Amino acid sequence: MPDGQNTAADSPESPESPDSPEAREQRHLAQETKNERYAWWFLAYFLFGIHIVAFVMIYAVTHAK
Repeated sequence: MPDGQNTAADSPESPESPDSPEAREQRHLAQETKNERYAWWFLAYFLFGIHIVAFVMIYAVTHAK
């Protein structure tokens, strides 16, 4: 910084600082949202797979000799 001037981003208590509690909370919330989205996609694929297996089993039972 010229002449030793500090900006708001340089102070440790500013929200833009990577170590501030607000910034950590924002990162945590963003990661939690991402994890929740992945969990919903996993659940959707899992339930879709279960239905495919069930339909194949129903087909096998109804077409068995």
